[in-house]
Amino acid sequence: MSKPTSSLPLAGLRVLAVEQYGAGPFGTSYMADLGAEIIKIENHKDGGDVGRHVGPHFFGEEDSHFFQTFNRNKRSITLDLKHPEGMATFRKLAAGADAVLDNLRGDLPVKLGLTYAALKDVNPAIVCTHLSAYGREGSRRAWPGYDYLMQAEAGHLTLTGEPEGPPTRYGLSIVDLMTGLVAAFALLAGVTRARRTGVGLDMDTSLFDVALHNLNYPGTWFLNAGVVTGRTARSGHPSLVPSQLYRTQDGWIFIMCNKEKFWPILARELGHPEWATDPQLATFAVRLANRDRVTRLLDDALMQAPTAHWIDRLSGKVPVSPVFDVAQALENPFVQERDGVLDYDYEDGRAARMIANPIRVPGVTLPHRAAPCMGQDNDALLREAGFDDAAIAKLRDLGVIAESREAHALAEDIGHAAGP
Repeated sequence: MSKPTSSLPLAGLRVLAVEQYGAGPFGTSYMADLGAEIIKIENHKDGGDVGRHVGPHFFGEEDSHFFQTFNRNKRSITLDLKHPEGMATFRKLAAGADAVLDNLRGDLPVKLGLTYAALKDVNPAIVCTHLSAYGREGSRRAWPGYDYLMQAEAGHLTLTGEPEGPPTRYGLSIVDLMTGLVAAFALLAGVTRARRTGVGLDMDTSLFDVALHNLNYPGTWFLNAGVVTGRTARSGHPSLVPSQLYRTQDGWIFIMCNKEKFWPILARELGHPEWATDPQLATFAVRLANRDRVTRLLDDALMQAPTAHWIDRLSGKVPVSPVFDVAQALENPFVQERDGVLDYDYEDGRAARMIANPIRVPGVTLPHRAAPCMGQDNDALLREAGFDDAAIAKLRDLGVIAESREAHALAEDIGHAAGP
């Protein structure tokens, strides 16, 4: 039997998320999945989170597959932060929150009043986490920016793809995703400090800084040895062989002998035990020097049988994987064994099928609620912050929050939409 919601790791953490699109919402989705209360602040006058409108696939009006992916298990309140009453309302919400996370242009948090300096008077322990394109300081603080630009400028495109091909980006928005996680990590680190000291702070990260940090060991190689790492054929590791794609009778297989102990095992299983002691093949250093020969030998051996044969023969003995497309990856029986795809439930009984959070908490079932419609939690959240019906009606009259009929219409549209 699963434990109650209070057993979720982040139960009791309240975060106001001035977020949109991918990077910020991805980071807060991790926290929402683990039990944090993530309150999306959406400006109804701008259509809310732009991700609601990112097609081409939709569950209903303003309810894209893209939006659901990043915003399940969250709450939503409509709020115009540029209106004085909107910011006053936000400050009341901040008084009862642990943190604020924004993924805005670097110059906007100060202008909107989302920094620790602006909010510490209502909550001295508030942690304000900022995710921007290029940081909140420096010559680019007001620049917009996106994932692919960061991959280009941080050198990623020269590390991806075949050596003879054009510069190539990673197949997913990996900088957005990693920066979202970094922001979530920063927020949790800040809250840990604030709970210990009673004093909050600003925490900053950016797409550019994360993209640069992701250069990792090739960056260290250049900074200390002057080595400029480039692309290797067949997605090969720059220094370990074999660790790349190889041909089989009907396609491709990825083999990674990243420890010396695996090479003799691979040689034996491929019917060539003599490779283990061949002076041109026996160690990492000589295999790297003879990468082309290793590729030819492995191709010749592996092309004698289909991929499925080699996966069956090598799995558990040598690190090996088939090469799947997205459909094959999600329909993999091992994914089902791991409960890797789950239904996230709407209040009307429909469900959006999505990939499960990769963090597993033994004995605890993580929440699986679909993303909220825009402004779904307006009244409930405002009442929790101390607003009575008259005060809420005033905010609607001023246009600070969505008209009740707007929120009702959104909910009705989603409720009547065709299922996934």
